[in-house]
Amino acid sequence: MKKIYVFAGVAVLAMGLTYCSSSKKASKTAAVPKTTYSNVSTVIAGNCAPCHIPSKGGNKKPYDNYANVKADIDKVIHRIELNPTDKGFMPFKKTEKLPPDVIAVFKKFKEDGALEN
Repeated sequence: MKKIYVFAGVAVLAMGLTYCSSSKKASKTAAVPKTTYSNVSTVIAGNCAPCHIPSKGGNKKPYDNYANVKADIDKVIHRIELNPTDKGFMPFKKTEKLPPDVIAVFKKFKEDGALEN
């Protein structure tokens, strides 16, 4: 009789663990939010001002609007990935590249389709 109770207990435990395992799998496959201009504009404001933000005194092509960033995203990514000693390196007059996680925001924006919102 004890064997039946032990077997039943093990079966219930195995079923319970199976359900816990599948819920973890479901959370891993949850959709990752897409990167939009809103995300990129925050990075631009923090790293590209004042040159590319006209209201802050910049005189370069403005990236304070979606249309310009979308049109130039390939060029922006190329220039921020250059080495500081390369011609065309951005951010201008900086001696270090932007951190990899900041560059990743621009790349993800492009990969996600350069969405406005």
